[in-house]
Amino acid sequence: MLLCIDCGNTNTVFSIWDGTDFTATWRIATDHRRTADEYFVWLTGLMRLEGLTAKINEAIISSTVPRVVFNLRVLCNRYYDCRPLVVGKPGCELPVAPRVDAGTTVGPDRLVNTVAGFARHGGNLIVVDFGTATTFDVVDDDGAYIGGVIAPGVNLSLEALHMAAAALPHVDITLPDKVIGTNTVACIQAGVYWGYIGLVEGIVRQIRLERDRPMRVIATGGLAPLFDQGFDLFDRVEDDLTIHGLRLIHDYNKGLGA
Repeated sequence: MLLCIDCGNTNTVFSIWDGTDFTATWRIATDHRRTADEYFVWLTGLMRLEGLTAKINEAIISSTVPRVVFNLRVLCNRYYDCRPLVVGKPGCELPVAPRVDAGTTVGPDRLVNTVAGFARHGGNLIVVDFGTATTFDVVDDDGAYIGGVIAPGVNLSLEALHMAAAALPHVDITLPDKVIGTNTVACIQAGVYWGYIGLVEGIVRQIRLERDRPMRVIATGGLAPLFDQGFDLFDRVEDDLTIHGLRLIHDYNKGLGA
């Protein structure tokens, strides 16, 4: 079985691919202090609860937090007797190389989303990922990542507002009943929600103008469904896009004999 690990700034997702389907997916808070032994105990317990008995013998990792990669490598080496592929590192090839400025390091999650988006929807694509940052990844007609946009994430914006303004409370993001709030919480929720609707609309519009061609928009990330309520922002919302991309990159490298 293949273990796919997607490590973001806030959460890390572990998913098991049995060769046909993803049989289980779990999420844990990202913490660079967590050891390989802790990962193994946690993961083994969850696999037992799911009734998964087949042995993990392959792994692939995408991580936006470099400090966690060492212990994830140790987890795979020590407990699953395999050398994991790590997206963005030597030995892990992409179907199409990114076309960006020389010396630029592209976030592994963005490369993975590009591969998955192209496989499912073809080229001329904008992938919007609502994570710790809100990213817009532009996929060319041949599947190459050719750049994008990085904006502060929704929860990061809420936290910054709360931290910088002592009188303002921390609130959860939700779809407001109306734009004009009649209390402080409603005002913040309206500002953040409608602000991000405008941000997505504006950035997508500018990308389309710059590219001068039709471009589909695919959304992923935990908050993507929240911004897809009755608005024509996205052509599709796909929760499993990154994990799907990891499996595709693993299969591609396996085909190369990696």
